Amino acid sequence: MKADELLKKYAAGARNFTAVNLSEANLREANLSGAILDRAILDGANLNHANLAQTSLVGADLNGANLSDANLTGSNLAGAILDGAILDGAVLDGANLSQADLTVANLIEAHLSEAELHEAKLNAANLDKADLSGADLTVADLTQANLTDADLNKANLNGANLEGANIEGTILDGNE
Repeated sequence: MKADELLKKYAAGARNFTAVNLSEANLREANLSGAILDRAILDGANLNHANLAQTSLVGADLNGANLSDANLTGSNLAGAILDGAILDGAVLDGANLSQADLTVANLIEAHLSEAELHEAKLNAANLDKADLSGADLTVADLTQANLTDADLNKANLNGANLEGANIEGTILDGNE
């Protein structure tokens, strides 16, 4: 499916786009709030400034996608592949990223307050100045992650692997 076809169907009221192939699609500034994109192929897609609030992206392939400054508030990205994705400044407050693969992803100044990151793979991810306050990072892999100046206030880090992570300037008040 082409990006313009998806946007026309969405504008006409369609919301279920399960397993759609939008590899390399340009969806910059698109409004897909509330859409179902489970198992969608969005690798290399441009979703810069897109509105994906309350969107279901369970098991979606967002490998190398540009989601900088995107709104993913309350979205479900459980098991999604975001390896090498660009999420700088993205808003993921309250999002479900359980078991998501965010290996080497860029999350500079991303908003992940109250996000569910249980068993997420964040090894070598760049979380510089990210807001992870109240996030659930139980059993998350943060090996070699950059958490410089990140806010982990009241985050749950039980069983998380922080081996080799840079936590310089990180706020760790009230952690479990």
